[in-house]
Amino acid sequence: MTRRLGISLLLAMAVAIGTGPVSTTAAAGAAIEGTVKTGAVPTADAVVYIQHTEGSFAPAGPAKMDQRSMKFTPAVLPILVGTTVKFLNSDPTQHNVFSPDFEKYNLGTWPQGQTKDQVFAKCAKAPCAYVQLCRIHPEMEAYVVVLQNPYFAVTNSEGHYRIENVPPGAHSLGVWAAKGKAPVKPVTVDTSKPAQIDFVLGR
Repeated sequence: MTRRLGISLLLAMAVAIGTGPVSTTAAAGAAIEGTVKTGAVPTADAVVYIQHTEGSFAPAGPAKMDQRSMKFTPAVLPILVGTTVKFLNSDPTQHNVFSPDFEKYNLGTWPQGQTKDQVFAKCAKAPCAYVQLCRIHPEMEAYVVVLQNPYFAVTNSEGHYRIENVPPGAHSLGVWAAKGKAPVKPVTVDTSKPAQIDFVLGR
């Protein structure tokens, strides 16, 4: 009993002086959330992003865009500059991937189950939006949106977004959408509560 009591006291002291488990929520940063609409209609697949932050950022790993049921999935893929995107063909037919934007590329045509890679190594001024097309199926279309930093989010079907772990301070918040645009908005974030910023897209 004495030995168990001693261990319990040591554990209690460790937590008290800060060597035990602690919450990292405050240190992780703040959040920005809101909605994107076109008029009164919620806009899905819009990318909301911090325009620029100081520092260098390395991709955590490759991103993926599939070709499934004759569609690109996801329809909009935001990535950090330098990211490799792996294009998979999951359909029982051949697909092609190409983009006429910026440095342009054509990955060729390949059958079901195979993957081809494209590295998005540069973006002179973010966001850089690359439309993704298929020469065999012209109705297919998607976008890869290249950004300077990892603080971004895609709106859901209700037009809502939430960007997590934003460095506290003053930022400029932008929005990209395949159709429509909105001015950049200033935002100041802290760890006490999420900042609320809404966008309405126009022509």
